[in-house]
Amino acid sequence: MHEPHRFRSVRPDGRTGGSGRPNPPSRRSLLRSAAAGGLAAAGILAGAPGAAATSRVTGSKVRDLSGPALTGRFAAPWTDLGIPVRCPDGSMLFVCGDTFDGGGVGGPDWRSPVGLRSANASPGSLVVDGAVGGSRAVGLVPEGHTGGTTAIPSDVFTVGPTMYMHLMRGVIYETHHTDFWRSDDNGETWQYLCQWPGGLHGGRFQQKTYAVADDAYLYVLSTAFDRDVTSGLLLHRVRQDAPGDPAAYEPWGYAGGAWAWGNPPTTVTSPRRWGEICFRAMGGGYALTWLNMSPLDIRAQIFATPTSNLFTTAEQTMIVPTVPGRETGNAVASPYGGFIIPGSGVDDLHISVSQWYDAQNYRVMQYRVNGLEGPAH
Repeated sequence: MHEPHRFRSVRPDGRTGGSGRPNPPSRRSLLRSAAAGGLAAAGILAGAPGAAATSRVTGSKVRDLSGPALTGRFAAPWTDLGIPVRCPDGSMLFVCGDTFDGGGVGGPDWRSPVGLRSANASPGSLVVDGAVGGSRAVGLVPEGHTGGTTAIPSDVFTVGPTMYMHLMRGVIYETHHTDFWRSDDNGETWQYLCQWPGGLHGGRFQQKTYAVADDAYLYVLSTAFDRDVTSGLLLHRVRQDAPGDPAAYEPWGYAGGAWAWGNPPTTVTSPRRWGEICFRAMGGGYALTWLNMSPLDIRAQIFATPTSNLFTTAEQTMIVPTVPGRETGNAVASPYGGFIIPGSGVDDLHISVSQWYDAQNYRVMQYRVNGLEGPAH
């Protein structure tokens, strides 16, 4: 077993104790610094590597999905991410990241990841009415946070009767390795499958997201898990019956004057500072959503095939930054996440958006986005 990397604290002030080393910037401070530079450009695609969309995208908050009044009864009043996945039994599971009980972020009973469940999976009727573990949302996999390590989910998806979960392990933004798990009982228990070293493909295979296609493949987009690092985005594919076999992942790359499967992996879009990413097959095409760090916003690209040209595909801004007290429409203070909720579509897209700007404002929310342009064929 490897010695775990140390994890910087998730305290709102960004400080840690015990290491004797300068503390790296907290996740919150990275978001806030990006917001300071991005507020003036809210809703504007200036400087975006992709083409600008011509449509007017609007959005609005549907509801909070977590918080003391909503998920406190599951000992999970403070949580984030909430990656939504439709379970084989028809329920919706929200797989969350660092989760705390008590008075706020950094409180007692630290767990990650946890699973919060909505028995009704319709995007218009989501409400957390259960948790994996019952009255106390339990950690889905072993993670003792020894030395401050954690396990951050980057994706959860379902293929037939089986659910899969990908986790990033180690000090946050210092990923030692990632690992992959499966569940055959709607996310109640998880079995380990495999892992990848954090430095694979120059670190660009740390944060993975999977699109379940109708051609027997899973298409996998990946990048570095570090919001302060500029990274490319890689594309792989793997057969749906072999996602737990690292040797089965086939890269998409450019070599000898052509793009092809099996070439060394090549970035499929302009490098940038990425936050969370979400890749889904949807409405006969594909959607990629992500937290964009400069300027800070949550964006989408809608395209026809997994190998569509993302260098020229329009980037459409769904969520723009603002400050506390000025949130309205699709403007959110300290936003991140932006995971597509199953059952929604391009013309009526629902996403889970996280927020963190102080110890009591750390939650998962549901937003509805309208006006996205469909794929160009």
